[in-house]
Amino acid sequence: MDFAVSEKMQTILGMINEFVEKELMPLEIEFLNRPTEQIMPILHQKRKLVKQMELWAPCHPAEYGGMGLPLTEFALVSEALGRTPTGHFVFGCQAPDVGNIELLHLFGNPDQKQRYLRPLVAGDIRSCFSMTEVTLAGSNPIMMDTNAVKDGDDYVINGQKWYTSSAEGAKFAIVMAKTNPEAGPYLQASMIIVPCDTPGFNLVRNIPVMGHAGADYYSHAEISYQNCRVPIANRLGPEGHGFVLAQERLGPGRIHHCMRWIGICNRSFDLMCARARDRVISPDGKTLAHKQIIQAWIAECAAEIQAARLMVLHAAWKIENEGAKAARKEISLIKFKVANVMQMVVDRALQVYGGMGMTDDTVLAFYYRHERAARIYDGADEVHKVSAARQIMKGYEGRRVL
Repeated sequence: MDFAVSEKMQTILGMINEFVEKELMPLEIEFLNRPTEQIMPILHQKRKLVKQMELWAPCHPAEYGGMGLPLTEFALVSEALGRTPTGHFVFGCQAPDVGNIELLHLFGNPDQKQRYLRPLVAGDIRSCFSMTEVTLAGSNPIMMDTNAVKDGDDYVINGQKWYTSSAEGAKFAIVMAKTNPEAGPYLQASMIIVPCDTPGFNLVRNIPVMGHAGADYYSHAEISYQNCRVPIANRLGPEGHGFVLAQERLGPGRIHHCMRWIGICNRSFDLMCARARDRVISPDGKTLAHKQIIQAWIAECAAEIQAARLMVLHAAWKIENEGAKAARKEISLIKFKVANVMQMVVDRALQVYGGMGMTDDTVLAFYYRHERAARIYDGADEVHKVSAARQIMKGYEGRRVL
């Protein structure tokens, strides 16, 4: 594996980092303290600047208006954008759209690509992804009550979903629903495109997460599907292949998340070190940086961030060269490792800031509130640990250890 960054990518990353520091970080206090509807017009203006710089949609297909960067290069971009909460949105590579774009590109028919993929890549519309259910364990995706029953040329969808991120203001949802309940457990569900103005698509509420319901893109919704009728032609891929499509979506998606988390680690680490350097704690001018416990935290965080970063880049390289299936173990390892490193780094940075860290005068409290979910969504830590351990133990079956 070659860790060298091409001259082209160094230029791109330099431009992105400069934009993040000059255009986005100064907006954070407003972003954290003003209503979302007042911030979104500012972010859309920033999006126009990104498009003028030809840095829009870095990971999306070039034929649809993106930059078409490969996974290993976009991983570095995701790290840079992760240093601020608005980075991915402003550059047009935010979840859940990034995963839905990948699904539409790989499995959409020509009409779906023209109607949904092209405007989604352009940033003219947003989308959401409806999979997790209110009453069933998200850690076991085959447990699903939402169904889509054929009626003539249509599916009629009924069910209750939540954590449908960014549903408020979205143009359409990709819904996971059972279409073949008599089939094997992993061949029962399909993915179906549902325009959000379809009768029976009901946004019940934006779910308060750590006390904050959010709004617009920055929200997580509960959705009730009540006799929601859409054409069978809205299905993505073959009937019953929802889980196959989901795996295609989740593999690269976890690289995106993990490198965004590394970006959060880097930002939190920078804030922690700057605070330790500047915070005077005694009349003789000594600062927090003189305390050995703070020095130990700095060293430990630096080591953990570097280790986690290299793990993610290796997993991205393996996906790119051998495919997501061959990288299943690596994907599971980074999912729980990086989430825990991020939580540790954010927590220590907040501790170094003391009372100020609990406020929205810095970005740390926002990260603390909203990134705790990293250890739950896209597979809880425990699920990934079990999965990784099983794959590791397969390598010892029939193997003699000296």
